[in-house]
Amino acid sequence: MFTVTENKFAMSLVLTAALVGCGGGGGGGTGTTASGSSSLASTTQADSGSGAGGATGTVPLQNDVVDSAVNVVPSAYRETALQFSKAAGIEYRYGPSSASYGTSGNSGLPTWGTRGDQSYDPISIRNSGGTRSCVPANQGGYCGTWQVGGPLQTDPGDYSSAIVHTAYIADAPATNVGISNLQAINMAHNTFAQKPEPSWTVEYSNGVNDSAAVSYLAQGLGAREPVAVGRCYGRSGWCTNSLMVFQSGLIGTTGSNTASNRTTVQLAAGKVPTAIAVTGSNEFALVTVWDTVNLKGQIAVVALAGLCNGCNPDNPSGWYNHWGEWGNVYPGLPNLGNTAYMKVLGYVDLPDNLRAPTEISASTGIAFEDYNRTFAPGTNNLQNYYALPLTDQSNRTSFYSGVNSAAYARAGVAVVVSKSEKRAAFVDLRPLFSYYREKYFGGNQSDFNAMIASRGAGAGQWPYTFDAVASQKPTVIKTIDLDNRPTAVSVRPNDGPRRAFIATQEGQLHIYDLGNYLTPSGGGAASEIVRKGGVTVGRNPTHIAYAKPHDSTKVYTQGFAREVIVTSRGDRRIDWVQFGADFNSGVARANPLTDTRLVDPIAAEDAENHGTESYVLSVADYGGKQLSNYRYGPVVFWTNQGSGKACQPPNGCATNGTYEFGGSFALPGGPFQVSGSNIP
Repeated sequence: MFTVTENKFAMSLVLTAALVGCGGGGGGGTGTTASGSSSLASTTQADSGSGAGGATGTVPLQNDVVDSAVNVVPSAYRETALQFSKAAGIEYRYGPSSASYGTSGNSGLPTWGTRGDQSYDPISIRNSGGTRSCVPANQGGYCGTWQVGGPLQTDPGDYSSAIVHTAYIADAPATNVGISNLQAINMAHNTFAQKPEPSWTVEYSNGVNDSAAVSYLAQGLGAREPVAVGRCYGRSGWCTNSLMVFQSGLIGTTGSNTASNRTTVQLAAGKVPTAIAVTGSNEFALVTVWDTVNLKGQIAVVALAGLCNGCNPDNPSGWYNHWGEWGNVYPGLPNLGNTAYMKVLGYVDLPDNLRAPTEISASTGIAFEDYNRTFAPGTNNLQNYYALPLTDQSNRTSFYSGVNSAAYARAGVAVVVSKSEKRAAFVDLRPLFSYYREKYFGGNQSDFNAMIASRGAGAGQWPYTFDAVASQKPTVIKTIDLDNRPTAVSVRPNDGPRRAFIATQEGQLHIYDLGNYLTPSGGGAASEIVRKGGVTVGRNPTHIAYAKPHDSTKVYTQGFAREVIVTSRGDRRIDWVQFGADFNSGVARANPLTDTRLVDPIAAEDAENHGTESYVLSVADYGGKQLSNYRYGPVVFWTNQGSGKACQPPNGCATNGTYEFGGSFALPGGPFQVSGSNIP
């Protein structure tokens, strides 16, 4: 019987030993000047309200790297930088845990019901009439499981699935790389799978060790001990691959069976990565670093290029039309996310009073579907990138000033926070995007062709580095001081009100207006970046997730773009925050997700759909050493309708309760970040 029960057993957490502290928080701060930039505006922002359950900012930060005057202590800074991929680093980045707040027990928490697993083995191609190209378990293979819908049919229908990459602190880092590759959801054969498990489509070492990371290790690269995993979120359905960032400074791609390009790039020596954000359509990766040589905070800017699956950037003879991706290597242009080429352009210095960045988020302000709206020049006919080669001057002109001039980013903003320094910096990406607009779409065809042909690793080879062309480098607009420690940050990826959200440890989600910095036509002043309001969430909110696109308003009554999903480690709770139409206020919706199974949640990711309406959240449970799925809305098979079909519109297959536990996948370590996308 499917029931919601109350578990009276208390669960205890083993706290990771902290590094030796080097002084407490502190406040204050004045205007700062970033290297190579003009004087920056600086303000102090008082946090208002309190988090659920009480005191604000009373739990000390583990392993602080500043003294009481908020000056970086060199020895603490360098030592902590070495710990980012270790348990002590998690306590610095994401502590305090629920045990610190006394909320680790399960009294009063629900245990959400679950459904039994059913096997796809009966429709294996090894069985008579089977169509699923897998080997059943009784023959040493794996076909996967399903939980919703049925009965099982041999016809796959309009099938789809989503892959999720999870970064975890491996218990045995010499054995496990710390990146898992799992199927988050799957719709096929009149069924729906909502349990995280290895994908049946390809062997991923049982999901525990990502095969791309393993291949980089085999090449002698430092693909072990991750500090971050991320992807773009600005376009619907076409941010196919994740970028893995390792303690060693290595950045590598990873994907799925249909988007599996592999490439890596290495940060300079002495630069320790701490977080990653990828711009809207996979144009650039922005990686925050601690420069342990010069004791400064920076953003590494990496140009990205997508290409057909399995294609070599240096072998044009093998390029082909793959989902309409560009037919050439165009770093810095919008693409479909199957990254095949990366190059570090250089480093943006953060202000002197923000040397220890811990999180970053970015947006280009482009609406989800606008990236997909490209047309044949002179027509109203939608066209893909492959059909618009930039070797044709008319196509380049259509992007510069014609029908396609709104189909790519003209501006961007990144927001960086420092937990120890209790500060945030707002960074203008417009110089970067403006420069790339001119280089790709302006000028004459012969100069463009020569530029593309010059691609290489050198500073003066395309794409040119900041050392070669300094004018393209992003600039810091403004820094703000916070009364409480910033724990997470998110910039809205969509059009409409331009907002950034900064979460602080006591349980507040602060709303910041970004002014005109995301307006394609230009403009923007530091004075426009102001706090508009706040929302109370759980204590120590460690992650802010985007709600993935949903056409229906069954769950997101005001539309998915009006909400974010906030994971609060301190209260073991996940809130759906709904904002007002002007995005100047908001409220955490009733019935946040809590469950006795959630031991120590740090981050979450909303699953992306194709053809099927579903609502599944994957939660990285650090203390529980598992990735857990929860369904919070119906499953509707919009593209699989007909007699004998399950989960039919309009209502589909409902959850058995407010939430439904989809299942967990045990990991050999503590997961702390998760990144997922639909497999195209």
